[in-house]
Amino acid sequence: MTQPGQTPFERDVLAHLDAQIESARRLLGSILAQGAAIRSRDVEVVLARLADIKTEMDLRGRLESERTDLLVRAGAMLAVPAAAVTLEAMTGLMAEPTAERARQRSAELRGLLDEVSREHGINRALMRQELAFLDHLTRLLGREPEQAGYRPSGPAPHTQSHHVLNLQA
Repeated sequence: MTQPGQTPFERDVLAHLDAQIESARRLLGSILAQGAAIRSRDVEVVLARLADIKTEMDLRGRLESERTDLLVRAGAMLAVPAAAVTLEAMTGLMAEPTAERARQRSAELRGLLDEVSREHGINRALMRQELAFLDHLTRLLGREPEQAGYRPSGPAPHTQSHHVLNLQA
């Protein structure tokens, strides 16, 4: 929300943080929906949410470019390289009420991104578990050994084949 008397830089930083928060919320929603679909083994929904996640990640790439632009602008105002600009340094360029809103939005964004990371990790573990189960079923149906080495009935038989070519010109 734009406040009277804000500088263009302040407006841009707050607008950027709002865009990042909205993107992170959409991403989290897609990841949570994907997790529910994984748990219910709804492949179509898993794939649809994967497409949503990819789309949101593409948008986040553009947001990252905007973030870089803001850091470059702040660095120019602070006379430091963009890579050295921190949130605290940026908020030093703002009036205190705007700086406080930026800090609050940044904290909210960090919390959302932490939750996104945690839920994504859970989804990855669930997917690995489901794929391992599917691999197990496929091997049972195909009557293939689970793995080379030992099985409950003893060591896996070792088959050896030799191929010899006897070619004459």
